[in-house]
Amino acid sequence: MTLVHPPEPASVNPGPQRIRSRPLTGISLGYFMLLLDMTVLSVAEPDLAASLGTSIAGLQWATTGYTVAFAALLLPAGAAADRYGAERLFRTGVVVFTIASLLSAIAPGLWALVLLRAISGVAAAACVPASMAMIAQLYPERAARARAVSVWAATSGAAVAAGPILGGLLVGVAGWRSVFLVNLPIGLLVLILTRGRAVVCPRGDRRIDWPAQLVATAVLALATDALIAAGSRVWIHAALSSLGSGVSLLAFRALERRSPAPVLDRAVLRSGGVRVGLLVAAVVNFALAGGLFVLPLLLQQERHLDPLETGLAFLPLTVPFAVNPTFTGRVVARVGPRRPILAGLALLAAGGLALAGGVFADAGYAWLAPGLLLTGFGVSYVLPSLVAAMVEVAPTGTAGAVGGLLNAVRQVGATLGVAVMGATLAAGVGWALLLSAALCAVAWLLFALTSQAGPVR
Repeated sequence: MTLVHPPEPASVNPGPQRIRSRPLTGISLGYFMLLLDMTVLSVAEPDLAASLGTSIAGLQWATTGYTVAFAALLLPAGAAADRYGAERLFRTGVVVFTIASLLSAIAPGLWALVLLRAISGVAAAACVPASMAMIAQLYPERAARARAVSVWAATSGAAVAAGPILGGLLVGVAGWRSVFLVNLPIGLLVLILTRGRAVVCPRGDRRIDWPAQLVATAVLALATDALIAAGSRVWIHAALSSLGSGVSLLAFRALERRSPAPVLDRAVLRSGGVRVGLLVAAVVNFALAGGLFVLPLLLQQERHLDPLETGLAFLPLTVPFAVNPTFTGRVVARVGPRRPILAGLALLAAGGLALAGGVFADAGYAWLAPGLLLTGFGVSYVLPSLVAAMVEVAPTGTAGAVGGLLNAVRQVGATLGVAVMGATLAAGVGWALLLSAALCAVAWLLFALTSQAGPVR
């Protein structure tokens, strides 16, 4: 789930339900498209590598080009939505995303594809905070807004569940390029459904420190490049990128100290509960994105499944995303977020161990399926519960900043998951999955210790 705390709109005109439901459908479908793009490519990796003659490092960049840009620009995108008008930013983002998807389908080589994936990530970052502001404009009543947000957020589970299967079907019929073409009709439909005055949002005057934002992007991109180069044993390249990332980090800290509009809210980061919640969010997306990167390579290259079979093989992982969040919400309402988060992290660690054990034992799919199921339920327990926990521990007046930071950190975790678990592939898929399980266990311990001492029930 994605958390963005919507602001109260300056002026509202809710209108009849039928007028509001059409743009809500379009906004939700836009979110579906953005998340689908993060999962549909996973089963296309072997076909993409064979078609473009690329290595594991190239595949990593084809994936992380999207998440690096997405993660780095989520925070300023929220400010940009307030300043320039949310519906304008959203529709511009959808147009750019759709065009970039079309160009990705005809990309002549790997680095053209990576560049287009980065552009898609920028467009996705523009859409997510803007979509929440549009929902706030459509549904000013708190109860109605909560129902609308649940509809919007539920599309994340549908996108995760549909991505591998749809990707496998498309790749099997028409190759990896077809996974990008599916965005064209969706993007056009989103633009049609979100037309009209009902979603027009007022402009504001929030300041954005673009130099600091660009340097923050450089920090993440160079760190990712260093990890990918290290995984490929290109040590000089890795050292230079690490140095560049370190220098960029120092520059970012200097810019942040002097900035009238800092990228990171210092009041938010002073809260221990917020910090450990952000760590949990990063680890969960590390495990999910890293697993979606390495497992298709195992299933297709070593277990010789075709793309559609690979997509179907992911059903134990993806189905819980569609069916479990509603149940998790009821559990959180009854017992609080702490126990579901701890249960989810334990399931993630157990799922990673089961998958690693199956790989080390060269076991069949019957061994891997329980590991995938544990992982799916683990993620679908943690993320909805973490939203509630972060709202509880957020300092007064910082829920919006916490929401934006949570989204950004999740994308950073996804980027690092692909980079680090991809780099660990040199030692074997089993070791990559074992690393993921160990990180989930560490996150469980840190959250348990922090939540016992803090306000999270």
